[in-house]
Amino acid sequence: MAETTTAAAVGYDPATHVGGHPTSTGISNNKMAMWVFLGSECMLFGGLISTYLLYKDRVPEGGISPRDVFDIPFTSASSFVLLMSSLTMVLALAAIQKADHRRFRLWILTTALLGSTFIAGQIYEFTAFYREGLGFTTNIFGSAFYTLTGFHGVHVTIGIIMLLSLLVLSIRGRLSEERSEAVEIVGLYWHFVDIVWILIFTIIYLIP
Repeated sequence: MAETTTAAAVGYDPATHVGGHPTSTGISNNKMAMWVFLGSECMLFGGLISTYLLYKDRVPEGGISPRDVFDIPFTSASSFVLLMSSLTMVLALAAIQKADHRRFRLWILTTALLGSTFIAGQIYEFTAFYREGLGFTTNIFGSAFYTLTGFHGVHVTIGIIMLLSLLVLSIRGRLSEERSEAVEIVGLYWHFVDIVWILIFTIIYLIP
């Protein structure tokens, strides 16, 4: 009885989730697992950001520093594209919950395309930096920068694969509104990588 009351209080209805059942937290096990995973990711990125902050100024005299290579207007534009993908992700979730599958496919594909645009921009940026002489082993700043931003890029790429998987499931008729929690869980991951990028962009590109 207490579990049912808690579930209702947080808006969790097991009847609307295929395979769902009441839990003591009122959150499905799948969603709880994603929250736990995101908690571990916070520690990972916290460690990478701390490492970057420790070593970003350790550039040999005459070596390439952040001010020599960063193109802040370009990175700001690609960051804006990634942030817009969070909006389209919200629209995709709203569409599937309303059983509007045509709009869901449109918004989920748009989200994947915006994420792909961000990754293309990151590849272009890495290539430009390399041509200017900043490689992974050029100096300790380069190693810390490529490790941090590269890890984030891998996470965005994994998110794009998740989004496209949802699109394929929807096209095959295997993603009904009753299974909208799957979209919500992928959305949690996608919003997480967006929020992490806001933090990374601010620390790397905006703070001297």
